[in-house]
Amino acid sequence: MEHTGPLIVVLDFGAQYSKLIARRVRETKVYSLIVPYNIPMDKLRAMNPAGIIFSGGPSSVHQEGSPKPDPEVFRLGVPILGICYGVQLFAHMLGGKVERAPEREYGIAYLEHRDTTGLFADVDSFTQVWMSHGDRVVTLPEGFEVIGKTQNSPFAAIAHKERKLYGVQFHPEVVHTPKGKRILSNFVHTLCGCDASWDMGSFVEASVQAIRQKVKNKKVLCALSGGVDSSVAAVLIHKAVGDNLNCVFVNNGLLRKGEPAMVQRVFRDNFHINLDYVDAEDRFLSALRGVTDPEKKRKIIGKVFIDVFEEEARRLGHMDFLAQGTLYPDVIESTSATGGPSATIKSHHNVGGLPEEMNLELLEPLNELFKDEVRTLGRELGLPEEIVGRHPFPGPGLGVRCVGKITRKRLDTLREADAIFIEEIKKADLYGDIWQALVCLLPVRSVGVQGDERTYEEVCSLRAVTSEDAMTADWFRFPPEVLLRVANRVCNEVKHINRVLYDITSKPPSTIEWE
Repeated sequence: MEHTGPLIVVLDFGAQYSKLIARRVRETKVYSLIVPYNIPMDKLRAMNPAGIIFSGGPSSVHQEGSPKPDPEVFRLGVPILGICYGVQLFAHMLGGKVERAPEREYGIAYLEHRDTTGLFADVDSFTQVWMSHGDRVVTLPEGFEVIGKTQNSPFAAIAHKERKLYGVQFHPEVVHTPKGKRILSNFVHTLCGCDASWDMGSFVEASVQAIRQKVKNKKVLCALSGGVDSSVAAVLIHKAVGDNLNCVFVNNGLLRKGEPAMVQRVFRDNFHINLDYVDAEDRFLSALRGVTDPEKKRKIIGKVFIDVFEEEARRLGHMDFLAQGTLYPDVIESTSATGGPSATIKSHHNVGGLPEEMNLELLEPLNELFKDEVRTLGRELGLPEEIVGRHPFPGPGLGVRCVGKITRKRLDTLREADAIFIEEIKKADLYGDIWQALVCLLPVRSVGVQGDERTYEEVCSLRAVTSEDAMTADWFRFPPEVLLRVANRVCNEVKHINRVLYDITSKPPSTIEWE
C-alpha cells in the first residue's frame, strides 16, 4: 500500500529490536517501515523519508564484512538517529573512533544529560536506560558534541545538530528505558517535524482505495481461518470490493474446537460475505502422516493450503487474487530468505510455503501492520470482540502444537485439552491479561494412575505468555488454583492424557509456540 503521510525509515542492521523500533515510532502516530541496511540509495530517496533510524545489531564495526550503509545516507539531509551499533557506525564512518569497552555494558544504566529542548526534552536529567554493547565510541567525529553520558559510556548520547545526526548507545525502544517512548517521540515530532497523522481510520481509507485500484473488477479468493488476521483482512477487502470477494474456509483438521460453526456464523450471517466451506481434513492429515520436523510441517501445510485454494478457485470460476492475512512481523521474520540481515527464526506458512508456480496473485493488505494494529483495525471495521480479541493462532494451527507425529486421535485429544484451558482462563477473568495461551501435546508418554489402574498415556504442556507484540514474551503467573483446576479437568475429562505441565520459559530463549 502506498503511504502518503510522513515516513520514518528504520535501517535494519540485524538487531533483534528492529521491529520494536518501528512499532514504537508508529505509537507516536507516525508511519514507519523497516528496510535492509544496504537498500540502494535511489530506492531510499524515492521513499522520501522524514527521518531515518539506524537499528542496533550484533556486529562490531571492526569486523570484516560487518553491515554498513551507503555513506550517501549521511548526505540525504534528513535527521538520522543511530541506536547502539548505529551510533558506533556514526563514529566509525564519519572520522571518530570506536573501541572495545573495558567492561561490557549490559542491562540497566543511568543517563545524565543536559539536552532540554531536543532529543531529551521532557526527560529527567538523570534517567534510567537499557544498555547492550561491547564496543563504545571513544573519539567523536568532527562537529559532534556529547549530550549524554553513563558511568561506563562517556559518549552515551551524541549529536551533530547542524547535520541533524543523533546517536544513543542505549536502547530507547525497550520497556527498560522508561522514557524511551518520549525520546523517540522527540526525534520523530520535534527533530523530524512529523505530524501525528498515522491512525487506523486513515489506514482504512487508504487501504480501501489501494485495494480497489489493484483489484479493479477482478475476483479475490480469501483464505479465511477465523483468526484475527485473516478475519480482519477479509472484512477490509470486502469493504473495498464487495461481492468480488469469495472467502474460503478450509477445515484442515488442525483447527480449534468449535471453529467451523463460529466462522460460518460470523462471516456468512453477520457480514453477508460469500463464504465457501471446504472439508480437506483427510487431505491435510494424509500429507502430514509420519512428518515430525516442524519446518516440514509448515511447508506441507502451506502448500496444501495453496493447492486447495487453487482448486476451489477453479470450482468457483475464474479467480485472480489470493488474499492472506500476512502481518509485518511475518514478513520481517522471514526476511533472510530475501537477503535481509535478520535471522529467520521460523518460516511462516503465509510467506514461506508459497510455491513459485502459484497461479493466483497475492493480495496482502495487512503486511505492513503489527498485531496490535490489526486488532485496532478490526474494531474500526466493526468486527465482534470474539474475533478481534482472540489470542493469536498460528497459520499451521494445531499442526505445530501437536509436537511430533500428527494423527487424528492426537489432534482430537489436543483440541479437548485446549478448549478446557481457554474455558478456565475465561472463567478466571484472565483471558485479556494474556497475550497467548495454548496447549501442546508432547511426543512423550508417562505412567499414571487413573481409576485405580495403571495408565501409560500422553503428556500435555500448558503455555501462557504476556507480551506487547510477540517479539519478546514472559510466562504468565497464574494463581495456583487456576492451574490446579485445568490439570484436574484435563486428566479427568480428556482421554489419553494423564500428566499436565506448565511451561515457564520466556522468549527468548524459547519461541512462544513449541514448533
